[in-house]
Amino acid sequence: MINITLPDGSVRQYSKGVTGLEIATSISEGLARNVLAVKVNGSVWDLSRPIEEDASVQLLTWNDDLGKNTFWHSSAHLLAEALEALYPGIKFGIGPPVENGFYYDVDLGEGKTFSQDDFAKVEQKMLELARAKNEYVRQEVSKADAIKYFTEKGDQYKLDLLQDLEDGTITFYTQGNFVDLCRGPHIPNTGFIKAAKLMNVAGAYWRGDEKSKQLTRIYGITFPKQKELTEYLERLEEAKKRDHRKLGKELELFAFSEKVGMGLPLWLPKGTLLRERLEQFMRKAQVKAGYQPVVTPHIGSKELYVTSGHYEKYGADSFQPIKTPNENEEFLLKPMNCPHHCEIYKTRPRSYKELPVRFAEFGTVYRYEQSGELHGLTRVRGFTQDDAHIFCRPDQVKEEFIKVIDLVLYVFKALGFEDYTAQISLRDPENKAKYIGTDEVWEKAESAIIEAAAEKGLTTVTELGEAAFYGPKLDFMVRDALGRKWQLGTIQVDYNLPERFQLEYIGADNAKHRPVMIHRAPFGSLERFVAVLIEHCGGNFPLWLSPEQFAILPISEKFQDFAQQIYDRLQQHDIRGFVDNRDEKIGRKIRDAEVRKVPYMLIVGEKEQENGAVSVRRHGEGDLGTMTVDEFIASFQSKIAEMLNN
Repeated sequence: MINITLPDGSVRQYSKGVTGLEIATSISEGLARNVLAVKVNGSVWDLSRPIEEDASVQLLTWNDDLGKNTFWHSSAHLLAEALEALYPGIKFGIGPPVENGFYYDVDLGEGKTFSQDDFAKVEQKMLELARAKNEYVRQEVSKADAIKYFTEKGDQYKLDLLQDLEDGTITFYTQGNFVDLCRGPHIPNTGFIKAAKLMNVAGAYWRGDEKSKQLTRIYGITFPKQKELTEYLERLEEAKKRDHRKLGKELELFAFSEKVGMGLPLWLPKGTLLRERLEQFMRKAQVKAGYQPVVTPHIGSKELYVTSGHYEKYGADSFQPIKTPNENEEFLLKPMNCPHHCEIYKTRPRSYKELPVRFAEFGTVYRYEQSGELHGLTRVRGFTQDDAHIFCRPDQVKEEFIKVIDLVLYVFKALGFEDYTAQISLRDPENKAKYIGTDEVWEKAESAIIEAAAEKGLTTVTELGEAAFYGPKLDFMVRDALGRKWQLGTIQVDYNLPERFQLEYIGADNAKHRPVMIHRAPFGSLERFVAVLIEHCGGNFPLWLSPEQFAILPISEKFQDFAQQIYDRLQQHDIRGFVDNRDEKIGRKIRDAEVRKVPYMLIVGEKEQENGAVSVRRHGEGDLGTMTVDEFIASFQSKIAEMLNN
């Protein structure tokens, strides 16, 4: 017998070799009908795979992210089976699940194309195959047999993937007539897939290498019920209305120029006001929390990033070195701010009494993203991080980490992000070569993050292999108004850069010690944060953040002077807006202000001028009545204070 520990802490005994499906059946028939996969000691398995020893087990359904992930992975195989049936001779690259659905990279053959016109017949074939309820069957194969199979099939992409795999670790999965090289896991059978929709088709270089052949990447999504697909498509339509690229143009926030360069945003005046408000908000919070502002250059010596390890890990994704007339001198556009902050720390000796030292910078960094990966403000080549680095003693790590969590939660509350999960991103224990530093420092850093998250009572998930190369991190995954998940704030514990840069402080014992470094960025990148914020609130920004907080609308030219007097008074109280002096009817001015999503419309005419008042309209709400200017200012400031907890 073996002991199986369930998520609620209860322990059940089963015969050795029990499967996830058998465990689900022993709990309830309803669960057995809906379970998709099983998580065993942190790894996701097929439901049919025997469990041979004591284990912690979680049964995964559609309601679990890992359940959806498995469902969509299996759906990628179903897509491939349909494509192979419809396009004989097709070759397959990779077909992973993604956040919403899956894709498969395929080579249709010379001269063949695939477009949206082909979607319907592929979707129909997928559902036809799904109804057969074919099981996903796992088979362990030798490397020699795997090579033989794909050689006979003539699939050079699978043969390429096999080069990186070791004998004894290779598995095939079969469903129906389709066989694929795959680690799994998969859902029990294709019958769980009841609704399918192909979403997009694009080009993708094999293994992301622009020198390799360009394959066709087909994106799709599936659901266990048709109703869920219908609801998803409705949310997508709403998302199109909220698309930050569309609203960014309509609200005149930002733009891109081919002459400036792909992925390099230009912030327009209103967008700059929005961005500066965010910066001011964060600077104020940071001053309260004891941060010191610093400024570093946009470039740095190549040697700086060789020392930090960034050149080795990110060199391929950075802009190429900048050469100077001195043949031995090379610079890089800054990919990270942390090496510069390490050098600031080293400018003078440090005592244990002055730690922690907290340096903060809105630092612009540059990454050479592939052109096909660029997307509005969410994926750019130049972006500004609300970056800070805390240098502290080992005994201060957990306390400092908790203070940063508090700061991140304060930011989320002020901006209306209420649904979030903290992802504890740890090192991949099976591939330690991806990271720098010893096992000892990694264990210390990971323990500090886990304990701090538990102490704050955060809802957490743990992901192996998602750590930064220099240390584990806590990533905040935020769901927006449409239920989409975004990674925003991040906090990272780092014992490695202080070692690489030989950072020191003099301890109470008068000896030299290494500080620990905490990296943190509550916004992450300002560009990405603004994009998510635009889509989350549909361009209706929180009042304190809106670039234009009011529009004064005089009914006619006679009241323009009075409108200007009100404008001047509001400006004195740091309330931002404009006077609409156009020769238009008041109805048109109101409609235009609504389209611009201006929070308050202050209408002034003869009656208002006589009483020193304004008629107030709220965007999306309508008339709020007449107020004196002082009453409006008091009400406005009260709302701002409430939002920012001041």
